[in-house]
Amino acid sequence: MPTVTKTTTALLSAAALLAALAGCGSGSDHKDEAIGSKAAVPPPAVVKKTVPQGLPGMPPVLDPKDAYAADRPNALQPAVKNFLPRVYVPNTNSNTVSVIDPATYKVIETIPVGHQPQHVVPSWDMKTLWVNNDLGDSLTAIDPATGKTGRTVQVSDPYNLYFTPNGKYAIVMASMDRELVFRDPVTMNRVKTVPVTCAGVNHADFSMDGRYFIVSCEFSGELLKVDTEKMKIVGQQKLPFDGAMPQDVKMSPDGKTFYVADMMAHGMWVLDGDTFSKPTLLPTGKGCHGLYISRDSKEMYISNRGEGTISIFDFTKNKLTKKWELPDGGSPDMGGVSADGKVLWLSGRYNAEVYAIDTATGKELARIPVGSGPHGLAVYPQPGRYSLGHTGIFR
Repeated sequence: MPTVTKTTTALLSAAALLAALAGCGSGSDHKDEAIGSKAAVPPPAVVKKTVPQGLPGMPPVLDPKDAYAADRPNALQPAVKNFLPRVYVPNTNSNTVSVIDPATYKVIETIPVGHQPQHVVPSWDMKTLWVNNDLGDSLTAIDPATGKTGRTVQVSDPYNLYFTPNGKYAIVMASMDRELVFRDPVTMNRVKTVPVTCAGVNHADFSMDGRYFIVSCEFSGELLKVDTEKMKIVGQQKLPFDGAMPQDVKMSPDGKTFYVADMMAHGMWVLDGDTFSKPTLLPTGKGCHGLYISRDSKEMYISNRGEGTISIFDFTKNKLTKKWELPDGGSPDMGGVSADGKVLWLSGRYNAEVYAIDTATGKELARIPVGSGPHGLAVYPQPGRYSLGHTGIFR
């Protein structure tokens, strides 16, 4: 049996005193302990993760350090888990959508749609795919459970389509009309029209808290910052490059940085979305066009349409780390990542084909003939809780 010393006795007495004081803390639910609580020992401070206060009605941010935390491999929501795995390819010159079975790399159906389909866009609730028939002034619905078309809705100049993070509005990027049109996300009835002074509004992405979004204006080389709730433009700037043609927009996982692809500056513009600072250019390759996040949120795939390559940007290292070359060249454009994260799918805009690329090695797995002018293809279904639009921005 150990020897009990004076020091040990003192320590035991001190511990007992601290335990007694802790029992009188003001954190208790008992009413009688509120008496004299000003003199009680305060409870220890609780350190919590800082979660941005989101747009009203927006699903809570899962991880303030990773906007894409819900997009992990095969993390399909119940609403989409039984959908047919397909790749939907809008062919702008053929006025069709090619449907590819990703298991066989074969086109299994060609669906006639409206005039000049530009993008296939998942709805906010992820239950509908909308084909943007730009010159046809319409949206054609596809049911991803069956792969069949449904209703066609008349909508002016739907070059691209997004949804507010709370699901309250659809936003049509009316490029030729020079408008951002906020619409009911189900009926597509017009709610508010926001005229723009820039030319060619086409792509966008939302901040971590959903309170604003950044828009690229392709034909005037400008960027817009829009207040989501007020539906109001709060910032506008000209890109510092003569002849700039900004394309896809994507936010970093931590929400601190926005990246804007530019097909004439041959790289990505990098800026702070909160301050809407002057952007700096990171060269990636000729015809930089599409931006896609890996399933682990560690990398971004960048399609360089003018040289048939894909650059890889590492978020942790904050730099480009690899470049994959398509073996027979091509024009990689828009697309998305498979549900399991193993395949990057990109349309070949000027080659009437689609590329399937292994995300582990950069190897081309397949080159699939489709219609003329393939553009904003959608891989479906994908992980995530809700869709912000385009070819699939999920959070």
